[in-house]
Amino acid sequence: MSPELFATLWLTLKLAGVTTLCLLPISIILARCLCECRSNWVLLLEIIVTLPIVLPPTVIGFYLLQIFAPQALAGSWWVAIFGQPLAFSFSGLVVGSILYSLPFAVQPIQTAIRGVSPELIESGRALGGSASKVFWGVVLPAARHGIYSGAALSFAHTVGEFGVVLMLGGNIAGETRVASIALFDATQRLDYASAHQYAIALLIIAALMVLVIAGLRRYADSHGKA
Repeated sequence: MSPELFATLWLTLKLAGVTTLCLLPISIILARCLCECRSNWVLLLEIIVTLPIVLPPTVIGFYLLQIFAPQALAGSWWVAIFGQPLAFSFSGLVVGSILYSLPFAVQPIQTAIRGVSPELIESGRALGGSASKVFWGVVLPAARHGIYSGAALSFAHTVGEFGVVLMLGGNIAGETRVASIALFDATQRLDYASAHQYAIALLIIAALMVLVIAGLRRYADSHGKA
C-alpha cells in the first residue's frame, strides 16, 4: 500500500468514525422526539431530517459552503472562535457528513424505538420509572439493533460520500482528500490502476464493516433481547 493510499484511507475512516460518533447521540434524541412528541412542528422536523435522502448532495454542499463562508454570519462566528474557516477543512467535512448522513442514522433508530413492546414500556412505568428513565433504561436497550443499523449505515454512507465532501472540503491532500475524491481524481487522470486500488479498498472496508455489525447483532441475539 502506497503512503498516499494509506493516508487517504486513514482520513476516510477517521471522517466516518468521527461522523458516526457525533451522529449517534444526535440521532437518538431526534428519533425519540419523532416517536414521542405530538406537536405540529414534529412533521416539519421529520421533513428536515428526511430531506437529505432526496436532495442532491451537491445542493447540500453548496448551501453549507455559503452558510459557512468566512463573510457569512455562521462562518464568521466559526472563524472568531476557532481561528480558521470551516469550509475546506476536516471540521467542515464532519459537519457536512453529519447533516447528509443524518436520516441514515435516525430512521433505523426511530423504527426500532417504535417497535419496542408497549407492555415492556408499561412495566417500566409501573415500577416507578420516569419517562426519561424508561426511555434510557428500557426502550433504548430494547432498540439496540436499530442503533447498530444506524451506526452501520451512517458509517458506510460517510465512507462513500462524494458530493458534499467535494463541495465543502475540496481536494486538499492530507486534509479533505478522502477516498471517494481520490478515486474520482484518479479516474479523471485516466490512472485506472490507482482508481482500482481505491475502489477495492472501499469495497473491502464496506464488507468488513457489515461483517462486524452482523457479528454484533448475532452476539446481542444470542444473549437475549431486552
